[in-house]
Amino acid sequence: MPQTQIGSSERLLQELRTWVEHETPTTDPVAVNGLIDKAQAELAAVGAALERIPGRDGYGDTLVARTPGEGAPVVVAGHLDTVWDHGTLATSMPWKVDGAKAHGPGIYDMKAGSFFAFHSVREILRQKVRTKRPIILLLTPDEEVGSPTSRAPIERAAAGARAVLIPEPAGAGGACVTARKGVGRFVMKVHGVSAHAGGNWQDGRSAVVALARKILEIHALTDLPGGTTTNVAPIWGGTRPNVVPPEAGCEIDFRVADIPAGERIERLIHAMAGDDGNGIRIEVEGGMNRPPMVETPDITALYDMARGIAARNGYDLPKQHRGGGSDGNFTAAIGVPTLDGLGCTGAGAHAPFEHILWQDLAPRCATLCELLETIE
Repeated sequence: MPQTQIGSSERLLQELRTWVEHETPTTDPVAVNGLIDKAQAELAAVGAALERIPGRDGYGDTLVARTPGEGAPVVVAGHLDTVWDHGTLATSMPWKVDGAKAHGPGIYDMKAGSFFAFHSVREILRQKVRTKRPIILLLTPDEEVGSPTSRAPIERAAAGARAVLIPEPAGAGGACVTARKGVGRFVMKVHGVSAHAGGNWQDGRSAVVALARKILEIHALTDLPGGTTTNVAPIWGGTRPNVVPPEAGCEIDFRVADIPAGERIERLIHAMAGDDGNGIRIEVEGGMNRPPMVETPDITALYDMARGIAARNGYDLPKQHRGGGSDGNFTAAIGVPTLDGLGCTGAGAHAPFEHILWQDLAPRCATLCELLETIE
């Protein structure tokens, strides 16, 4: 158990509810900043050294809190934004505790885990618990859209850090994460030539047909044994049934197990751009936005430490490699040992049945807190 008194799962759930009932869609910086305000006030009251980085490009602020100490810090980072729009609480996903499950938008991904990080740092400072290293806590506004504004502050905080802890949701069986796939996104736009679909069909060049051919090529790049997947969605194109469509487009998601595979996919999809000389022109923008998180011996050692702490807190902590990306991808890629998936157990990230197993709040939070206290 950590030296810090974390409190019971019931007590944690009571405060976590206030976070969940404060809706924070990524696209509403005012709403996200409202929750940042609450966290900032609580951390200021216990003496954290605070830096608030103003939001930009339509996203909220990033809060950085530091505890006293010397040497390379331990960084813990969680995002406050969710995929859920305003009004979700009042309509499809009201706060509800149903037996062992607590429901609400964003509770699993990842308000419970971000609350773990905030609560641990607040209580370490409030209770004046001495940690082996200083702690840097980041609460960020835009992870759900790829961390376009918070990536740089995360990487700055992690540069030279001893370790990074990411309390994203636990996986199946309560697993934490020691590796993640890299993630990339493209936007493809196809320009054709419009014509009357009956009287002048031969004069048109269908952007939709050209896009359909490219979609099949992109789909064929999937290599499941090698860990590469591609997905095209959404797609758009055309105006009316009787007009040969001059415009079409799509978004492309790809996941890769390592950087060479990502570079290969980037090269192949960018090579699809150009003019075919017959009226079709293709534009491609994008690339890899989260590098792969590869399990290293240092990450394995950090996991072994966490598993031992978890055992003392009464549960097993398996590990997994996960296909989805997180901010841990960034920190692992710059060579800092990173352990991810340290949040609460549950299920339903981005789904209407999203929930946590609330009785696991205290033991899971205790493990994160003890890691913050004892990493040497």
